[in-house]
Amino acid sequence: MPLVRNPILPGFNPDPSVLRVGEDYYIATSTFEWYPGVQIHHSRDLANWELLTRPLNRKSQLDMRGDPDSCGVWAPCLTHDGARFWLVYTDVKRKDGSFKDTHNYIVHAEAITGPWSDPIYVNSSGFDPSLFHDDDGRKYFVNMLWDHRRRPHTFAGIAVQAFDAGSAKLVGPRRNVYAGTDLALIEGPHLYRRNGWYYLLTAEGGTGYDHACTLARARDIWGPYETHPAKHILTSKDSPHAALQRAGHGDLVDTPDGRTYLVHLTGRPTTQRRRCVLGRETAIQEVVWDEDGWLHVKDGPVPRLHVDLPGARDEDKYWAESLYTFGAGSGENARLPADFQWLRTPDTERIFETTADGKLVLIGRESIGSWFEQSLVARRQTHFSYDAKTVVDFSPADERQFAGLTAYYCRFNFFYLTVTAHSDGQRELLIMASEASWPLGGLTASTLGDAVSIPNDGRVELALSIRGKALQFSYALPDAADEADRELKKIGPVFDATIVSDECGGHQAHGSFTGAFVGVAASDLNGTAARATFDSFLYRPVRDESDRYEI
Repeated sequence: MPLVRNPILPGFNPDPSVLRVGEDYYIATSTFEWYPGVQIHHSRDLANWELLTRPLNRKSQLDMRGDPDSCGVWAPCLTHDGARFWLVYTDVKRKDGSFKDTHNYIVHAEAITGPWSDPIYVNSSGFDPSLFHDDDGRKYFVNMLWDHRRRPHTFAGIAVQAFDAGSAKLVGPRRNVYAGTDLALIEGPHLYRRNGWYYLLTAEGGTGYDHACTLARARDIWGPYETHPAKHILTSKDSPHAALQRAGHGDLVDTPDGRTYLVHLTGRPTTQRRRCVLGRETAIQEVVWDEDGWLHVKDGPVPRLHVDLPGARDEDKYWAESLYTFGAGSGENARLPADFQWLRTPDTERIFETTADGKLVLIGRESIGSWFEQSLVARRQTHFSYDAKTVVDFSPADERQFAGLTAYYCRFNFFYLTVTAHSDGQRELLIMASEASWPLGGLTASTLGDAVSIPNDGRVELALSIRGKALQFSYALPDAADEADRELKKIGPVFDATIVSDECGGHQAHGSFTGAFVGVAASDLNGTAARATFDSFLYRPVRDESDRYEI
């Protein structure tokens, strides 16, 4: 069997929680401010994964309006107790400063595709919760503790408390069972039981370039826990030239034939500035158990780019062009392609609908980057180089109405080619760019005076091309009489595509957690809900042989 190149879930797919039920593997990953919440992928061989469902898909489960960038759904944990699936997640309302408002919930379902229950509120004492099902049927809730006083650390340790499924409540004492190592910033706990030991896998070092997986064990679930002799079973922190960086936050799964694998988040930085445009991705490593009952990453602790898995990946599927159309409906009945998400709100009838002839209608709301209600629909960037294209029909009245094509990370870093109008009603094309603009969130002034006037009637084709670190917008007028106007032509300068990355987000150190998206958006700052209609959306991966990190 040929080796499989990491990552197994390319693009923004962080904080993986892995589960096997029979012959089926599932990975749940964080979605942060993107709606619906939590991505669950399915595989039969650990190599080929399909997006199966996003379970947090209604208002009673999740409403993230007002959640700042990189808040929302953090670090889900997916488990099965023999009868039903359990999903634990945090909805983060504040992350910066001394305090973190982190509300932890549980939902459950008999089938992985749902229906999933309304959430059970559990606690708010920290984040990255998990649910452990012990061999005797008891359940335990596990999460990191946050201490705003820093006595001695804000990341105060890993707490364990019994959870009674019948009453849907925590019961008994809560105990801080493990403080971690000197690498600090302990989070992401998962508990396992094996051969009389309780194993506690945690993440340490923050989610940047010092990230690591740390393992400890105890004979009793309450401890005391001893740390692995090597401390960190997986990390790239001492190997800056490794292809897979930022390795940590992992989870374990056994195959039917007795092999054990560790799934973990990772990043693939590009350029000398070490920017992870594709965000934090999911990779996998084989691990082996020694005679003393400790596990070790095969050829670790540095993660391997190529791994031996039970299956071989279908590379053609990864490189396939995607031409998306949209199903008819509005609100919860509007059908977007599975790859697409939107931001924060469960009330989709206010931001988009789809038409019988396969078009997407965005209803202009707040500005791009709003934390409350913006009309933006997008898919993950999963390749270092790609082309994207759409056609929009939009008749703006003035400069406060705009719609178009965007490469988007958050309010502080995006590139946006818009169809808008001058104050006199003359339609024009205008590029809006927010280039690492934290904390003010201002637009790059140099692009705002370079508008291109276009006819007030007719559709506009919008395109962008990314080749590594270079981003170029283009446009055409497909309804024009002149054939030359129907051909794509470049507009604006070549932008630095690496701006749309974790390292250029709203909080550049341990605080920007998502990844680059590409999609369409519409705003109406007049408050009149102007509508923009988009034809099919094209995403075309482009092979870049010079990029040694590409899958």
